[in-house]
Amino acid sequence: MKIEYFGHSCVRLTAADGTRILIDPFDGIGYPMPRVRADIVLCTHGHFDHHYTEGVEGAREVIEAVGSYDRGGVRIEGIASCHDDRGGSKRGKNVIFVVDDGQARVCHMGDIGELPRADLLRAIGQVDLLFVPVGGTYTVDAEGALAYIDAARPRTAMAIHYCCPGCTLDIAPVERFCALAGSRCVRLNVSAFDTGSLARYAGKILVAERGSDAGE
Repeated sequence: MKIEYFGHSCVRLTAADGTRILIDPFDGIGYPMPRVRADIVLCTHGHFDHHYTEGVEGAREVIEAVGSYDRGGVRIEGIASCHDDRGGSKRGKNVIFVVDDGQARVCHMGDIGELPRADLLRAIGQVDLLFVPVGGTYTVDAEGALAYIDAARPRTAMAIHYCCPGCTLDIAPVERFCALAGSRCVRLNVSAFDTGSLARYAGKILVAERGSDAGE
């Protein structure tokens, strides 16, 4: 599975059968969403910085609900969770997505705001790559992100949803998270990689570069 990171919480997965799945396209965060094509768009919730479907080219389907979806050689699981630590009463609900193409199993936590629960961890299961928000304010903070990584025990994790140059949201920079995670954090000088290359990063937490235009 190919992974491409476009900033904030937005990633594109290209499955083994060629299906392109874009997760959480954004708008209104201070820097522009790149031009991206996808076959399927997954939105973890309806906030503007995770639901800019108008900016995606070629999408034939938008999935934003809890449930199981089989799309060719790809299985998508939407898992119910909360955007806050008050049962969703403050910021609403959040859908965790697990995507499995038969070669890799990845999980995108969206704007998870509650701490790990046994039922959530069981639903997520063992994953090769866990995308977890680390910037706090609207999601779990650095400590909460590490709690998820330690509890879910993915083969590799990747930080998302943090403040970077140009971002106008009131969220912490990734440096705060990396200071807490220590040597587990690995900065990549690329925005795209293949899950087949993750063996060298077992037990690590990746911080990827932000990709630009990706119209193809």
